[in-house]
Amino acid sequence: MRDEKFCNSNCPFTRAIGTIGNKWKPIIINVMGTRSIRFGQLDAIIPHISRKVLTEQLRELEEDGLLERLAYKEIPPRVEYKLSEKGLAFLPILESIKEWNLKYEVVSMPE
Repeated sequence: MRDEKFCNSNCPFTRAIGTIGNKWKPIIINVMGTRSIRFGQLDAIIPHISRKVLTEQLRELEEDGLLERLAYKEIPPRVEYKLSEKGLAFLPILESIKEWNLKYEVVSMPE
């Protein structure tokens, strides 16, 4: 769910966090990468996300211009999602976050 107070802030960083600031959106963007992907594939790949939340997050990402929804007029209907130019521009930022985590992550060893 989008926090409108963040999205309407005067601060560009706060607005950015309002757009991508929950735990699911960066994960969805990372999983999509540079490919087109169907809802069922995202649902299968991303653990612990309900179909309802996935649907909401995809809608918000589309509204924010980070992804494109491609609906094909077929029977049965087929819908695919792919990152827009804006979404693709976010991938290097996610890569930097992953590198930062690998560098500073504290891994506890099982006893």
